Amino acid sequence: MDSVLQVVKSINNVLWSYLLIFLLCGTGIMFTVMLKGVQVTRFMDSVRRVFHRGSRKGQADSKGMNSFQSLATAVAAQVGTGNLAGAATAIAAGGPGAIFWMWVTAFFGMATIFAEAVLAQIYKEDINGEVRGGPAFYISKGLKCKGLAVFFSVTIIIALGFVGNMVQANSIGEAFKEAFGINPIIMGAITVVVAGLIFRGGVKQIASFTEKIVPFMAVLYMIGGLYILLSNLSGTIHGIEMIFVGAFNPRAATGGLLGVGVKQAVRYGVARGLFSNEAGMGSTPHAHAIAKVRNPIDQGIVAMFGVFFDTFIILTITALIILSNVPIDGKMTGITLTQFAFKQGMGQLGTIFVAVALLFFAFSTIIGWYFFGEANIRYLFSSKKSVDIYSYVVLVFIFLGCLLKVELVWELADMFNGLMVLPNIIALIGLSGVVKKGLEEYNRKEGDFK
Repeated sequence: MDSVLQVVKSINNVLWSYLLIFLLCGTGIMFTVMLKGVQVTRFMDSVRRVFHRGSRKGQADSKGMNSFQSLATAVAAQVGTGNLAGAATAIAAGGPGAIFWMWVTAFFGMATIFAEAVLAQIYKEDINGEVRGGPAFYISKGLKCKGLAVFFSVTIIIALGFVGNMVQANSIGEAFKEAFGINPIIMGAITVVVAGLIFRGGVKQIASFTEKIVPFMAVLYMIGGLYILLSNLSGTIHGIEMIFVGAFNPRAATGGLLGVGVKQAVRYGVARGLFSNEAGMGSTPHAHAIAKVRNPIDQGIVAMFGVFFDTFIILTITALIILSNVPIDGKMTGITLTQFAFKQGMGQLGTIFVAVALLFFAFSTIIGWYFFGEANIRYLFSSKKSVDIYSYVVLVFIFLGCLLKVELVWELADMFNGLMVLPNIIALIGLSGVVKKGLEEYNRKEGDFK
């Protein structure tokens, strides 16, 4: 395992330290400029749409979901261990400044995810009576590059359906072991059974699950998190200061305890930021593709809210709780660090609170990521049997996730996430003119949302 870990780390160092940081941020900046700051000019429009009753009209079927259900499915995938264990891992490895770079990535990522959702809507297809869409579809139909589409499909199936869901299961197992002393294998078995039942229910069951569980888990977490932050307001303010100082002078933020530099802060901030909000990764477009909307731009506007909520609200709450309650020295990381911080803020109840929150977050992500992988299975094979086989393999990986070292699981997730980003970024750049033209026409015809 140690030799495998070193190889994976070397690959990730090339991907995340030299290549993807520039590609992801560069693409986000490109779309921000090209779309004239759509994440700013259309932000309030995005918020209104999310909470408008019209976004909840209609139910999920073979032709898709309503706009809110699609967003909920996307957010279910976005709000996962990246918001709890991932934030802690970023701080432990890159210092408090990593959170600043997560924010930067998310801001530009809002423009990127707008483009992803629009393209997913434009190029979606009906496959054997089931509507599906995503990067593989807009790569093959828009770019006319079948080989690149196949590469994307294979990497996302491995990245999210298999390795990514191992991360989710791993964190659930560790959290419940810490909080209740439950053997991770037992939690793995329970997760497999419940997930399997939802998988079998198809798109209707997935939509029904996400539209109920996502609002509940979000409100629950915000109430608990804000209670801790407001109870220790001076610590919270100091945590905010550490983030801004650490972004440009990491050693000053921790008194030199971590010994990290700006490069590490950026690397882990961008990597964990991507893993958290998934902008540019090519995952959430699968959910936005099947939204039943009048115009592709409508869902692009809604999609931006998912990145904002994931990073600027949920992840920021986690980061500030850690920074305001725990000395950052690199000795603790992952979900253990998050639980310790919550325990400092809420007593023993904090450990239990994180375990329960993580169960909701990680399990909902498992459902979302399964669905994203399934869309690509349908793209590659278009048969029910292949979907059934895929679902069984995913369940095996979920169980195996409880048995591996957390560091190796996270590094594998980083590697496959990085590989799947590459074809998606190529497609986004190649089809950027389609997005720009669509938004310009929409602005002329539709105006503001009423």
